[in-house]
Amino acid sequence: MEAAWSLTTAEALSAFGHRDERNGLTDEQVVKLREKYGPNELDKEEGTPLWKLVLAQFDDLLVKILLGAAVLSFVLAFFEDHQEEGMQAFVEPFVILLILVINAIVGVWQEANAESALEALKQLQTCNACCVRNGELLPTVPASELVPGDIVHIGVGDKVPADLRLLKLKTTTVRLDEGPLTGESETVMKTLEPVKRESRIQDKRNMLFSGTTVSNGQAIGLVVATAMRTEIGQIQANVQTASLDEEKTPLGQKIDAFGELLARVIALICLAVWAMNFRQFSDPVHGGFWLGLIYYLKIAVALGVAAIPEGLPAVITLCLALGTRKMVRRNAIVRRLPSVETLGCTTVICSDKTGTLTTNQMTAVAMAYPGSAASELVEHRVEGTSYDPSGDVIDFNVEAAPGALELVKVCALCNQAKIRFVDGKYERMGEPTEAAMRVLVEKIGLRDAPRPTDPALACTAANDFWMSAHPQRAMLEFDRDRKSMSTLCATASVAAAPSLKDSPGRLTRSRARSATPSGKNALFCKGAPESVLARCSHARLADGTLVTLSDADRAAVLNTVAAMAARPLRVLAMAVKEELGVLADYDGAEGHPGTKMLLDPTSFSEIERDMVFAGVVGIKDPARAEVKGAIASCATAGIRVVMITGDTRPTAEAIAREIGLFEENEDVTDRSFTGQEFFNLSESDRISKLTSHSLSMVFSRTEPRDKQALIKILKQAGEVTAMTGDGVNDAPALKQAAIGIAMGISGTEVAKEAADMVLADDNFATIVAAVEEGRSIYSNMKAFIRYLISSNIGEVASIFLTALLGLPEGLVPVQLLWVNLVTDGPPATALGFNPPDADIMLRPPRRADDQLITPWVFFRYMVVGLYVGFATVGVFAYYFIGYDWAGDGHPLISYTHLTNWGKCAHFAELYPDIPYEPDFSAWAANGGLDLSHKPCDYMNGVGKRTASTLSLSVLVTIEMFNALNALSEDGSLLQMPPWANPWLLLAMLVSFSLHFVILYVPFLAQVFSITPLSYNDWILVLAFSFPVIIIDEALKAVGRMRQRAALRQRMKTE
Repeated sequence: MEAAWSLTTAEALSAFGHRDERNGLTDEQVVKLREKYGPNELDKEEGTPLWKLVLAQFDDLLVKILLGAAVLSFVLAFFEDHQEEGMQAFVEPFVILLILVINAIVGVWQEANAESALEALKQLQTCNACCVRNGELLPTVPASELVPGDIVHIGVGDKVPADLRLLKLKTTTVRLDEGPLTGESETVMKTLEPVKRESRIQDKRNMLFSGTTVSNGQAIGLVVATAMRTEIGQIQANVQTASLDEEKTPLGQKIDAFGELLARVIALICLAVWAMNFRQFSDPVHGGFWLGLIYYLKIAVALGVAAIPEGLPAVITLCLALGTRKMVRRNAIVRRLPSVETLGCTTVICSDKTGTLTTNQMTAVAMAYPGSAASELVEHRVEGTSYDPSGDVIDFNVEAAPGALELVKVCALCNQAKIRFVDGKYERMGEPTEAAMRVLVEKIGLRDAPRPTDPALACTAANDFWMSAHPQRAMLEFDRDRKSMSTLCATASVAAAPSLKDSPGRLTRSRARSATPSGKNALFCKGAPESVLARCSHARLADGTLVTLSDADRAAVLNTVAAMAARPLRVLAMAVKEELGVLADYDGAEGHPGTKMLLDPTSFSEIERDMVFAGVVGIKDPARAEVKGAIASCATAGIRVVMITGDTRPTAEAIAREIGLFEENEDVTDRSFTGQEFFNLSESDRISKLTSHSLSMVFSRTEPRDKQALIKILKQAGEVTAMTGDGVNDAPALKQAAIGIAMGISGTEVAKEAADMVLADDNFATIVAAVEEGRSIYSNMKAFIRYLISSNIGEVASIFLTALLGLPEGLVPVQLLWVNLVTDGPPATALGFNPPDADIMLRPPRRADDQLITPWVFFRYMVVGLYVGFATVGVFAYYFIGYDWAGDGHPLISYTHLTNWGKCAHFAELYPDIPYEPDFSAWAANGGLDLSHKPCDYMNGVGKRTASTLSLSVLVTIEMFNALNALSEDGSLLQMPPWANPWLLLAMLVSFSLHFVILYVPFLAQVFSITPLSYNDWILVLAFSFPVIIIDEALKAVGRMRQRAALRQRMKTE
């Protein structure tokens, strides 16, 4: 039904052919309507097929390059000389494919843990309904079977099964908890009158929305919307829409951009290396042009493998996973790994108010009662911000103010709520404001019954005392006209009742006696101050004296109430009536003279006349104690905070001033809007007011779609937005934001499932700690990216120089894969444990489009990488032409012979003046090879194994030194020594151990085409490796000078 809220009850009923609410639909009508509207269930999104998940893991440019390299390697393996190589030729493609399969398995596993926000939304409707059909009341009709036109009965505690148009109130009032849907902190009183067609959701007071809960009263409603046509269904549709707008995290985008650049560079270098060696395709050593072409194609493949940092995705994932473990210790549970890094560049936090910045637990924070005169209220602050009964009433002593006992009794007796301790936390049943009054009674406490240590009893002891002393006889329900509620209670003998705690802030026995004569009834009333005061003729002063309440006194009290309401507090007035006439001895008997009066609601106002004013209680949903400090930390860190709430504007602005979003007396004309005001502006004005400055803002009376629209505007402006929330109404915005953050304790399952991160302690300050962790993780990720990329550039430089100089192949692809995946992995991971910089939360957030690799960083990569290439090629060449102190007797040859190794069979013709006659006898005597019959094999195949091993060992050692260099981007190792990160030292030990394993285990040495090294060999390795430390220290010194110059320039500009 369209706009059912704008119709009268008669019009709504007639739209479905009903005359009244008594008969309901017939079975035939139900069948037809179900065929038209379908079951009352939210749509379930189909999951992604497994084959699509698998294919998605290969939809990455670097992965495609590796896959192509593996396929090409398999093809080329068939051209190997199987007599000598055997299955070793297939090791490289097998390893590449194994890497890709492992990455795919991990990716599919992560994707399989899919978002289940929609399923959680669906669960909100899993309930039964009390429905009228065929003139009969059916108590357990499954909610999924309801159709538009059904008549439904609901009562306290029921979950509304569909969107209902209210038809009839079975009690004088009906209240619903719509907080999870609208964000309002107070329950909503429902009415029957129609409202405007264009009304916002908070103004549809005649509608009961699916998924909300009845907190007070009973009613009858007409089903007007089911399934996806309900308000909660529209939220699901918005969640689906928001999921379509999801983008990769800033780091993911940078890695993708880097991958594309790297792919182009790899392709160019590989093509250049292959083309550079065109003349060598026909060298005799290859056995023909085509075999030479294939050989250099293998070199190009090796170059591609060397250039791709295969371990980078795994190390990033592991680093993020380690970050999530750190965050768990700080009460932040990360559901999606990339969110960890996203936190580091968060520029705006859009926060829901209720349950996020506040506790979402209505709390009595002030109580006031007449002091020495009726017009002078004495106010006391009440400790606490939740339903936890711990805390005191500050500076309150009932010995000095025994009259305040009447206020305490009203709080306990005029109350239908309950507080209970369940699963380690206090929770309410009933109205939030009444629950707050219950907690206030417990904080005041009892004397001879000290506060119990059992938390389950601590929340009920004092209230149970008063209710047992004053059994309830009748209730005068709240209605909108008199704006009050009363209970008629008996009075037990005070002498027999337990006395009260004799200490500051507690009631005492000597002054605790009621003014009501023992054995008579008393009326305890609470309600709106202006209404209750109008019906009070007297006031109870602090010392227990009863005085007349004049019009001037009422005006003075209302002025005090207005000041409290401006803070803002919801103020309730308390009153007692002791002279009740025929109701003084009412005991509930049907024949009692007072029964007729209590059954007639129109007489309630008369019963409540000539009451005694006892005081007022100020209640609010208080700000979390830690939020103000967290807001200040956000400001220091350059993070903007925007409050988005469904609550009223005065309440939102007051909370904003309390937590530091606004200054106490600051003009917030252009920084505080209701949702309707803001979205009535033109699009350009909306964008300007939201994005033209970096000051905090407040949006009140917002609907779910408003939050989503605000997030979208910020997103389009280039902001990295985090959205916090706890209700169903927050789910679309949580999904839309760069990172959605849900409350773990008070949050609905819908919000948790839509979020990227869940706060286990519902603490806004935890977000700030998570941002700090995110920034630290990003800094550490830059460190290991710097480490891995500079190492890979070194490998590329090594192969490129080898091809450029015409040297034999020093490093084979399987060795490069081993270095990239295994040897480099532990140090890169350990760099994720680098301690955060001391000023990490004093810097402004980096922008999402900041470069991951700046020109200066790239220059550093190139300098270090070129040295790595020089060292690995240099040690390989040095072994053949200058390493005469090796101690193994291997023969030395000339540089000319080495660079023309492919023409070795024709050296006598090509270089008659430089004879190639290596003596292998000494080498053979020391355990080497005697290649006298095949001297050309010395520079190729098994003969070059020691040189290749030296080259590989220099590469591994340099990369370990590079890991030390990566401890700090610009800090010297003298400033941040290696032991600053002991995990890195352990990782280096692991990497060297793994390298030793393949060196000294014969089977593995055979697989990797290497051989064990001697003591002298290791001295040579260190001599070629250590200079990388000196080179990077020099580059860091230049970097520090650049930073100082940039700082001076910025200070000069400012």
